Amino acid sequence: MSASIAEIAAQLQGYDPQALSAEGVGEFLARLVSPVTETETIGILSALDRIVAADLVSPLSVPPHDNSAMDGYAFDGAQLAAGAPLQLEVAGTALAGKAWHGAVGPGQCVKIMTGAIMPAGLDTVVPQEFTKTGADGRIEIPAGMLQPGDNRRHKGEDLMQGQPALRAGDRLGPAALGLVASLGIAEVTVRRRLRVACFSTGDEILSLGEPPREGAVYDSNRYTVHGLLQRLGCEVIDLGVVRDQPALLEAAFTAAAAQADAIITSGGVSVGEADFTKAMMKKLGDVAFWKIAMRPGRPMAVGRIGESVLFGLPGNPVAVMVTYLAFVRPALLRMMGARSTGTVLLKAHSAEALRKKPGRTEYQRGTVSRGADGVLQVRITGNQGSGVLSSMVQANGLIVLHHGQGNVAAGDEVDVMMFDGAI
Repeated sequence: MSASIAEIAAQLQGYDPQALSAEGVGEFLARLVSPVTETETIGILSALDRIVAADLVSPLSVPPHDNSAMDGYAFDGAQLAAGAPLQLEVAGTALAGKAWHGAVGPGQCVKIMTGAIMPAGLDTVVPQEFTKTGADGRIEIPAGMLQPGDNRRHKGEDLMQGQPALRAGDRLGPAALGLVASLGIAEVTVRRRLRVACFSTGDEILSLGEPPREGAVYDSNRYTVHGLLQRLGCEVIDLGVVRDQPALLEAAFTAAAAQADAIITSGGVSVGEADFTKAMMKKLGDVAFWKIAMRPGRPMAVGRIGESVLFGLPGNPVAVMVTYLAFVRPALLRMMGARSTGTVLLKAHSAEALRKKPGRTEYQRGTVSRGADGVLQVRITGNQGSGVLSSMVQANGLIVLHHGQGNVAAGDEVDVMMFDGAI
């Protein structure tokens, strides 16, 4: 049985829902969520970005034989002598795709193509361009050019038969798909897709197609969240915009919990907002309401409704994206069964001074580029207001100013959470 919010809170030292650090959020969510257990077996052309369900053991060695890494001449490297060139007679030609079974004696070599099986007794390849050919057809290898064993690929140096080629929890990127195919495997067993329901809340939110009205804004959060979830590989259940009416909210939360592993809402969790959304979360589930020591994105609700994990995000567009990237995305990856869920931070030098008070984590929109000196640098993308979505579009990452960090001087090194592959 899953631990309750109170039980998880009791495990965390210094837990305070009214002043929770960004690190504390990550620790809490790591205890709240668990991977889905259902699996399916699918063709590798349909498996991009899916999570491997069990170790994939290699049925063969790759490469299956010692082979040449170069177009050149294969010979016994023991014949190399320090300070002296080596002359060899060409005894035949080994082509890629089939073995050469001729005999090779002392003072002989075999012309060989890249990928061709190394003939028995030969362990070294000299690239063709490093040799000279005499009038008698013999080749000469200059002194000091090679060491015994050079330019030979060993059997199983990529993968050895019986060893795991992929581990449970690995994500199947393009290189991994090629790796699976190189083993002659057409299908792979993966965790099923995570089902995530999302909807926006608020009477001031307009759906696309509705005419403008005073005091109302068009819903952007739903489309942003939908895109983020698609990029992650989730099955998205879009429940639209839900008005601040208890009956409508209850129906939306109930429908979401009945079909989704996770629920993501935006709006209705800030202090001073109409209480309907928070009240319905409390009525239907086991939910904590946080004030996180961060900027942007301070308010957040987290818990469970039925068997679904709930993430109640702020209403401001940039705050939605920041809280998703910092907290929700790693939690969803854990639910998907991924081994690697942490965010990798890049180091770059700040191109300008940044004001920052210790005691909260700040995520500032920035653009990373390479300076004239070849060093990575980052500068903020203008207005950092939590409703300024255009600055998020202009950015290629978030400058992460950590909880205890103070002001940053121009030229100081900072951490950056890059967007590539995430949004």
